[in-house]
Amino acid sequence: MSTAVDPFASPHQVDPALQKFLHLAADQLTQWLGSAATATPFPLVRPQPEVAPSLEGADMESLLDDLQTVMDGAYQPSHPGSLAHLDPPPLTATIAADLICAGLNNNLLAEELSPGLSSLEQQLCVWFCSRLGLPEESGGVLASGGTLSNLMGLVVARSASGSDHGVILCSRDAHVSLQKAAIVMGLPADALQQLPVDGNGALCAAALADAIQSLQARGIPCHAVVATAGTTVRGAVDPLLDIADLCAQHDIWLHVDAAIGGVFALSSATASLMRGLNRADSITLNPQKLLGITKTSSLFLVRDKARLRMAFATGLPYMESPTGDHHGGEVGLQGTRPAEVLKLWLGLRQLGEQGITAVLQGALERRRLLMNHLSSDRLHLLSGDLHLLVFRPRWGDAEQTKQWSETTRSRLLREGFLLSRPQYEGHHWLKAVLGNPHTTNEHLQQLADLIQTDLPR
Repeated sequence: MSTAVDPFASPHQVDPALQKFLHLAADQLTQWLGSAATATPFPLVRPQPEVAPSLEGADMESLLDDLQTVMDGAYQPSHPGSLAHLDPPPLTATIAADLICAGLNNNLLAEELSPGLSSLEQQLCVWFCSRLGLPEESGGVLASGGTLSNLMGLVVARSASGSDHGVILCSRDAHVSLQKAAIVMGLPADALQQLPVDGNGALCAAALADAIQSLQARGIPCHAVVATAGTTVRGAVDPLLDIADLCAQHDIWLHVDAAIGGVFALSSATASLMRGLNRADSITLNPQKLLGITKTSSLFLVRDKARLRMAFATGLPYMESPTGDHHGGEVGLQGTRPAEVLKLWLGLRQLGEQGITAVLQGALERRRLLMNHLSSDRLHLLSGDLHLLVFRPRWGDAEQTKQWSETTRSRLLREGFLLSRPQYEGHHWLKAVLGNPHTTNEHLQQLADLIQTDLPR
């Protein structure tokens, strides 16, 4: 017998239909999560649900069937072999928080639309700033992904420079979001200048110094230098202290894209990896990439929070003024924003200090173990200081490594391992991101054996 669902929950009493719906949906989700290891990380068959709404609204059973169809075709980050990208399994608290966030349906655009959550966002940003070693006047805002955080960083940098025309300097391995930001900001094609990296994949400080001197000699302003704390392919960290010294010497805004590596600064056990991050004028940091916070969870932090209003404030004449000096719609590019702070806050509370450290150290240890299992005589291994590792055979030209990466990746997927296949330095590589806490040393040994099956000795 079908069960109709009122599309809006009752405001007068506990809604039994909603309660049942949530319980049944939660059962489906926990079953999906609990059976992750029995399938493959990437679905071999992807069933397609009906897309268009029917003439009459669907009943509860139909809606649950629709959800199951989508789940059956979804990527499974909880599988121990899910090692392709910066997408770890979600913390259980963040799953619950995402549900509550949807139910509250508050809007961080303004205090009157999210009174308690607006305050929570400010306080949590202050906590992050303090942990990163930024001064008291620092602050920030949550954003929908690192691409948006990086865009805001460059907009604030340009606003602080007082000039509409200038150059942005970064490494050749900096994230592609900087290219997108330059397009959105209407900068000319040559405004984003990508500089050489050293043998470790980090921005060459000498090349940066030369570039700054060249710009000054030609009278061209520099809006910002973007340092990367964790490059996308190999996890390299730019020399933050040297770059900070250069920026201070020449009065240039320093934005650090620490989307990947910034969380390592949260624990004293790993903070040395981010030495110099506290010298930044602005920072992008994405807890979703390692700490298990459900998507999306990015922070944009600034050394002087007043810079946010200077860059983005419009007055918002259609909204009531906040009780303090923080207006959610005046401190970033986004207007309407869900209360994503809830899952970040609750996830960190669930982990605690020790849990955060365990997640960070566990990821680094898995990288170390996999490197030990792989033969550096047979494979060209590249890694920075973080939990990413890329590799390809030491033999072969670009076409041969392309074929090897395709064949090996397919074989790995059949055995329950999903790795990504980036292009870097003229070759295709296989890439492992070791942020999955379900991946054991036994998994890594099996993975290494499969990778090296057809390699000449």
